[in-house]
Amino acid sequence: MPATAMNHFTILTDDVPGTIRFYRDLLGLIDGPRPAFEFPGAWLYAGDQPILHVIGGRARDELRTGVIDHMAFSATGLAETLARLAAHAVQHTCRKQVGSGTWQVFFFDPNGARVELDFAAEETRERAPA
Repeated sequence: MPATAMNHFTILTDDVPGTIRFYRDLLGLIDGPRPAFEFPGAWLYAGDQPILHVIGGRARDELRTGVIDHMAFSATGLAETLARLAAHAVQHTCRKQVGSGTWQVFFFDPNGARVELDFAAEETRERAPA
């Protein structure tokens, strides 16, 4: 029984509302339905899929990285995303992947989780003139 797709990522936080705001404001994810677990948290959706689970109730010193290096999302709107990251003072790196030309944008969320956004090679870093 092979895996067929990535279902979701789970991140730990000491600030559920702040984490929701970060992913809503920067990635456009939406806080949606979640089972009534006995611990605080949220499920963040892309369309109708809960792709990011947030688990709260942890102290800051319990938030440590494991063996997973980062989570990656397919995205659109490179120029707008770079402007949004700058407007929120989120330090980031933007580079073109060797070979495919895919744009990759890397940054950290408020909990220290490394995030990658991948954009089509045809996108540009500059905003179109108004």
